[in-house]
Amino acid sequence: MTQTTVASNTAEAGEKKQVKRIGYASLIARRFFRQRSAVIGLGILLVLIFFAVFGSAIGKWSYDDPDFMSLTAPPSAEHWLGTDTGGNDLYAMIVRGLGKSLMIGIFTSVATMAIAALLGTGIAFFGGWIERVGMWILDMLLVIPSFLLISIIVRAANASTGWLWLIIGLTAFGWVGYARIIRTMTLSLRERDYIKAARFMGVSSFRIIVRHLVPNLASMIIINTVLGVVGAVNSETALSYLGLGVKAPDVSLGSILQSGAVTMQTAPWLLIFPSVALILLTFSMQLIGDGLRDALDPNSRASGTVGA
Repeated sequence: MTQTTVASNTAEAGEKKQVKRIGYASLIARRFFRQRSAVIGLGILLVLIFFAVFGSAIGKWSYDDPDFMSLTAPPSAEHWLGTDTGGNDLYAMIVRGLGKSLMIGIFTSVATMAIAALLGTGIAFFGGWIERVGMWILDMLLVIPSFLLISIIVRAANASTGWLWLIIGLTAFGWVGYARIIRTMTLSLRERDYIKAARFMGVSSFRIIVRHLVPNLASMIIINTVLGVVGAVNSETALSYLGLGVKAPDVSLGSILQSGAVTMQTAPWLLIFPSVALILLTFSMQLIGDGLRDALDPNSRASGTVGA
């Protein structure tokens, strides 16, 4: 065997062992889509979003256009999912309610985690009396009856802005628990060498928090943001079910369930169909959250191998 042949075989073996380089986002996406449950959850969520955005275009009735000739009518060709006691089309109401609940859940979760990430890292980063005062404020906010205060805030609002005040109320009290968790995780990060080097170089505190601390907590923030949508939707549903959330003539899944609970025995479709929509929404977000947690965890079974 000649020296040229040996060199050629060595080069071919080296090429076979080469690993394809991909970005971090692409790697996370590959890990996520390897999980069947996560893909199912994402598919269900996309269907629900499509239904909430375009469902009204294929329906025959509007959510605020009652049919007084069909009061509490069962599902039929005219009203696909039936009507409520006021003659409103249940299909149109679920489309509107699902979109409203999704909007409240997403806005609340994103705003909550943004506030928690900035304040939680800031409290731990500065330390000293700032950390002591910050932790005292967090402890005080935890004992406040937030559900009662949110109810009072939303109840005082009118029908057109009730959902907006609901987002504000849920955000104002929802970030506290997350901030405590983020603060605990930041305590170890603030002692890293790159943080000390940035401080020594005169980098501003806000820049260190935004560019160094928060990105290192990105995996936890992303997962909690996704799962926070479920918590926000459930809180909105509970408040609306009690008549303290979204107000008529607007609707949400909670307000639909409230009207359906009254007629559960005589008109069960008013409770069954919105309950299915709510269950599918929370189930899909839970599957997506679990998939993201496994995809972002390098030690999980979803890591797999990435070949050329």
